[in-house]
Amino acid sequence: MAFVIGGLICVIGQLLMDLTPLTPAHVLVLFVVSGAILSGMGLYQPLVELAGAGATVPLPGFGHSLVSGTLEDIGKYGFWGIFSGALRATATGLSAAIAFGFIMAVLFNPKG
Repeated sequence: MAFVIGGLICVIGQLLMDLTPLTPAHVLVLFVVSGAILSGMGLYQPLVELAGAGATVPLPGFGHSLVSGTLEDIGKYGFWGIFSGALRATATGLSAAIAFGFIMAVLFNPKG
């Protein structure tokens, strides 16, 4: 199911870029926000339970992580959880992306 659901998310993104005037940046924002909205409504977690990494790795999964982390920290810390939840839930992924991006930038020269 991970392959099917993840593939469908990617197909939707590709169709949006091919058939509409949306740019990749527009699709990125659309997917992250839609994942956040679906998570806030309680609709994305069942998809995560069904598809696992097929739902958490694509961009809507990032929006889901932001919202679910925030809601979890609000339950633990109250108002201050609004500020800590999203960062705590996504810190590992963001740190890895920055570190690996830096390593690749040091190792390889871009084509000019």
